[in-house]
Amino acid sequence: MHTSNSVKFESIERKLVLTLTIWAVTVSLLGYWGWFSQLPLPSIAFFVISAIGILLTIYYRHETFRAYISSIHPKHLTIFHLWRILAGFAFLYYGSQQLLPKQFVLNAGYGDLAVGILVPIVLMLPESTNKYIAFHIFSLLDFVLAVGTGLTFTLLSVPLIENIATFPIILIPFFGVPITGAGSVMAIDSLLRRSQ
Repeated sequence: MHTSNSVKFESIERKLVLTLTIWAVTVSLLGYWGWFSQLPLPSIAFFVISAIGILLTIYYRHETFRAYISSIHPKHLTIFHLWRILAGFAFLYYGSQQLLPKQFVLNAGYGDLAVGILVPIVLMLPESTNKYIAFHIFSLLDFVLAVGTGLTFTLLSVPLIENIATFPIILIPFFGVPITGAGSVMAIDSLLRRSQ
């Protein structure tokens, strides 16, 4: 049984890495060529919501994938959020150049930095499921605030938000955001299942 699960998990991991690589390369190339800048702004909001929905549907409908996510040590699900430090600095840089709305930069930039900086602090705390649950809940709340602000500004076509569709920052909403949002929900669900 354990060997059977290991083989299944290795297969899922290969497919996941391949899918994420193709997704990242596609977004990078289309972003670099300016394709996303040609889309109506509300389509960005639609994509983000749809991508999160698809990822969560896969998680909740496929027991083997859910078991694979549950097999990942919580510290690895937490370490993933270190990427948000880079995202935070990217938002703050764009804001300093007056390329994004100020309120969006404040919510997304400082929120991402706070979550990313919390990662090593959480890892240094004594081992417990509760510390990981608390971290992922905080991460998800920050995510909802930042993405909610971004989606609202995008749907309302607030000036400067169109720059979110330019390269390289397009990688954040079209790649990082869906994975982070869905990943946070998956992590919380997985951790709550373990603690039962």
